[in-house]
Amino acid sequence: MAMPAAEIEALIRAAIPDAEVTITDLAGDGDHYAAHVVAASFASLSRVARHKAVYSALGDRMGGLLHALQVTTAVPT
Repeated sequence: MAMPAAEIEALIRAAIPDAEVTITDLAGDGDHYAAHVVAASFASLSRVARHKAVYSALGDRMGGLLHALQVTTAVPT
């Protein structure tokens, strides 16, 4: 069963309240997404810590309901 993009976005926003989240379905199958997450709270975090925060927001859905997620993170300019 595929995971809707809106659910991915909602989970990330719930865990990172100041995030601007853009989700793209890469393959049109609901299993392969890209997430671009921009948050001021990322300013003090390394790229690895930012990615961990995003994956943590999704919990055990990664590898289950959500097969693949390409993550890019940034701070607002």
